Amino acid sequence: MRFAQFLLKNGSLAGIPRQVERFSKFSPSPLSMKQFLDFGSANACEKTSFVFLRQELPVRLANIMKEIDYLPDKLLGTPSVKLLTSWYSRSLMELVDFLEKDPDDKDVLKNFTQILVNIRNRHNNVVPTMAQGVLEFKEAFGVDPVTNQNVQYFLDRFYMSRISTRMLMNQHTLIFDGSVNPAHPKHIGSIDPSCDVAEVVKVTKTTKKVCRKNLLSSIHLESAKSPGQPIHIVYVPSHLYHMLFELFKNAMRATVETHETSPTLPPIKVRVSLGIEDLTIKMSDKGGGVPLRKIERLFSYMYTTAPSPVHVDMSRNAPLAGFGYGLPISRLYAKYFQGDLQLYSMEGYGTSAVIYLKAMSSESVERLPVFNKSALRHYQASIEADDWCMPSKEPKKLGKYERTQ
Repeated sequence: MRFAQFLLKNGSLAGIPRQVERFSKFSPSPLSMKQFLDFGSANACEKTSFVFLRQELPVRLANIMKEIDYLPDKLLGTPSVKLLTSWYSRSLMELVDFLEKDPDDKDVLKNFTQILVNIRNRHNNVVPTMAQGVLEFKEAFGVDPVTNQNVQYFLDRFYMSRISTRMLMNQHTLIFDGSVNPAHPKHIGSIDPSCDVAEVVKVTKTTKKVCRKNLLSSIHLESAKSPGQPIHIVYVPSHLYHMLFELFKNAMRATVETHETSPTLPPIKVRVSLGIEDLTIKMSDKGGGVPLRKIERLFSYMYTTAPSPVHVDMSRNAPLAGFGYGLPISRLYAKYFQGDLQLYSMEGYGTSAVIYLKAMSSESVERLPVFNKSALRHYQASIEADDWCMPSKEPKKLGKYERTQ
């Protein structure tokens, strides 16, 4: 059953396909970190933010909802994906209701902020719910190379879209709800205009969930601009924490498993460097490394080394352990503002993970998926025959000229 057909059969959501078509004709408008700050500066205008978001959020939702329709029928039919599509449909219609409302009406602005809070809460479990749907699909029907390629392409775009809409909603609700977080009074929404990267590293490494005595004690910091001085950039600390948490957790796991019989564990080292263009964080462990052929597999949503989750509690934020989504989504967080996350490994020794972030807020611009003909081709394409020879484990038979013993 196609997504549009599913929506049409649900009377309360009968107008959704038309709205999806309407808003998916527009491309999202990416914001730079500097523009996010301007929205939350002393001269921030709730009316301006409202007028922008009531159009922009439906565009972003509609673009990704168009792509949902190109998922395999059997994946669309899983209970988890059906639940997720109902969330997106309801959220889109709630936003559309504000298109014709008066931005000068304070009650309208107040109601809009509350609707954003409701939508944000409704979408809290989007990641594990979609992950559960993919797991249900994979266990029931298996995955062929073409499906794997299409689902990987979709999920990168789907989760990136989710990061972006959540960022917009967080900024508006945090700035215009009339309160200030006493723990972070200088934050503008979820953005820290002077994010101390070394401090976020230290906070992450001492988190009880990843901390192990004598394992995460060696932290090396350097700045290409001003050695010995704090390294500050404009960034979202929660995004950075998410990436570092995942890398620390993986490095610790590999180190403990590789050196389980050793009396001491080698430290995990972190180096931070701020250059003219990039802020780079390098984390290195001696956890045995992984073979080259497995590196890209670690970023696949269809592959995980952790045991599959037995049960997912959709009433709360379920952990992603067992889904294998930690690294893929961490890389999306890095890419969201034009950065990246890469792994470099030496099998038999250890792995280095490198996070690249933009040093300048004006260059930290959202990376957003757009539904168009180019995107459509990715769902229609099949894997072509490789035009490079594949190595053979056994020598070819040479017929009558084959030497016999």
